[in-house]
Amino acid sequence: MILPFSTPPFAIARLPRIVFGEGKVASVAGEIAAVGRRVLLVTGARSFRATPHWDRLLNDLKARGIGWEAVAVAGEPSPSDVDGMVAEHKGGGFDVVAGIGGGSALDAAKAVAGLLLPGNSVLDHLEGVGPERPYLGPSLPFVAVPTTAGTGSEATKNAVLSTRGEAGYKKSFRDERLVARVAVVDPALLASCPPALLAADGMDAFTQLLESFVSTGANPLTDALAWSGMEAFRDGLFPAWDGTDETAAAAGRGRMAYASLLSGIVLAQTGLGSVHGLASPLGAFFPVPHGVACGALVAEAADINIRALKARSPDSPALDKYARVGALLAGRPPGDRDDALFTLVEVLRRWVRDLGLPRLGAYGLGTGDVARVVAHSRGSSMKTNPIVLTDAEITELVTRRL
Repeated sequence: MILPFSTPPFAIARLPRIVFGEGKVASVAGEIAAVGRRVLLVTGARSFRATPHWDRLLNDLKARGIGWEAVAVAGEPSPSDVDGMVAEHKGGGFDVVAGIGGGSALDAAKAVAGLLLPGNSVLDHLEGVGPERPYLGPSLPFVAVPTTAGTGSEATKNAVLSTRGEAGYKKSFRDERLVARVAVVDPALLASCPPALLAADGMDAFTQLLESFVSTGANPLTDALAWSGMEAFRDGLFPAWDGTDETAAAAGRGRMAYASLLSGIVLAQTGLGSVHGLASPLGAFFPVPHGVACGALVAEAADINIRALKARSPDSPALDKYARVGALLAGRPPGDRDDALFTLVEVLRRWVRDLGLPRLGAYGLGTGDVARVVAHSRGSSMKTNPIVLTDAEITELVTRRL
């Protein structure tokens, strides 16, 4: 007897065409040429431009008869940064935008690609900030080339923008039309990342994989991708971060780039959790880099989620998922669930210590600031946490990492 197909229904949002592999940065000019003859290049402030890849790209564009202009993004982009780039380059005859850099450069490029033709302010569409008018497009084709392994922005539909200070915020401009036409992911580009950046960005990617895996929006396909990403991350992080054995480091960078890409794919489908719910106000009110916030919080968030699930939702599938990840990170077969859950938290705590990730207090966060951070933590990411946390639990989570 054939049993009925029992996998629950799910939907997968649009993804870019993905070009992955060592040396694939050489294909970027060709990917640009496939969609246009004049490109706006949006890069980080210096890292990519300081490598030989920059001159090679410009020479390749010239050889193909492609006109270009370039703009650099220093730090996390703000709405005024995006509006300024749009105002300066609107009417410049661009028919494609390429973002080359870390998550900040990719997010800025993604937003600019979406607004160069309409020409209006990004504040019109920023969630929870402006009038939240529907985005009608059209968007220019967007080519994404990540040079770090962290945000997975090359695979998502959202451009994260922020302003910092007392009235700060970190919000997204989201639309499927903003998804990259093609993402070129070359692990060799990670070679220029300093260890501290690789550690922080890597912990962002791992957090996205773990939160997507236990998210209330997870499905069998995203589970498979998140699992594959976590396997790659486990084996790639420390060889890439340490860097003393170049052969091992190169292999580690490949695994890290792959894990980061998958983290972007799955988060775009499932939503995230409490770490990212807190990372937004932490980054808005204080100069906490996003990856540092994720690395600082992920172990304690897992611990508090597990405790809350045991107390209020002991039959949640998230508990079994957390236990499976604990066994994965320990490199042993699943055994006793409670032991695997304990192992997960302890391995994550050890990673944070070994990587030397700073505590939140290093960025000026004090006990008197925690209530304000907690009050602003219940954005879209918190809505797919595997259990609804109380304010007291979220307060404990932040306080543990001061």
